Amino acid sequence: MKLYDCASAPSPRRVRMFLAEKGIAVPTVQVDLRAGEQFSDSFRAINPDCTVPVLELDDGSHIADVIGICIYIEATRPLPALMGEEPIAKAVIAAAERRAEREGFYAVQEAFRNFTRGLQDHALPGPDAYEQIPALAERGRARVLRFFATMDTRLDDRPFVCGEAFSIADITTLVSIDFAKWIKLAIPEECVNLRRWYEAVSARPSAKA
Repeated sequence: MKLYDCASAPSPRRVRMFLAEKGIAVPTVQVDLRAGEQFSDSFRAINPDCTVPVLELDDGSHIADVIGICIYIEATRPLPALMGEEPIAKAVIAAAERRAEREGFYAVQEAFRNFTRGLQDHALPGPDAYEQIPALAERGRARVLRFFATMDTRLDDRPFVCGEAFSIADITTLVSIDFAKWIKLAIPEECVNLRRWYEAVSARPSAKA
């Protein structure tokens, strides 16, 4: 296998953290997003959506989606379980991960892509041109602040997002918070539970992946 990656981008980091928690080392191919390498003919042949990460399997097939890649890795290396072992745990973690992605990661993305000067014609990921909408940038920032408050409440009585065990929901939450620094939003001082969790999870070796 090999992973088409971009060391500075938040989406591939989610996969790198997942792999690191599993203790799996996968060779990477760096795709220079700033230079537009994702739009090259050679990369389009790998992923027509022009996004990273992409996991290339030994048979030459590709998985071009963060969660799709993680599902494959979890199925082939079940332990440590990051997506739940029992049906109820799988459901709880899937719901929490989707919420962190929807209310955290995508909210930051909405603010970042509708504000950043170099993305005027790429307000959405992918090969198609979409103009920036400044109002969406402001809405995204408001959504991020709401996400911080929601996660602070959730973490009031538990060490990790879904309870006693670290999961993919923690990965998505951590990457979303670090992504928010790109739009100069940090965890508010009053979010003491979230700040405690963030310090602990940031200290995990996988956070440096």
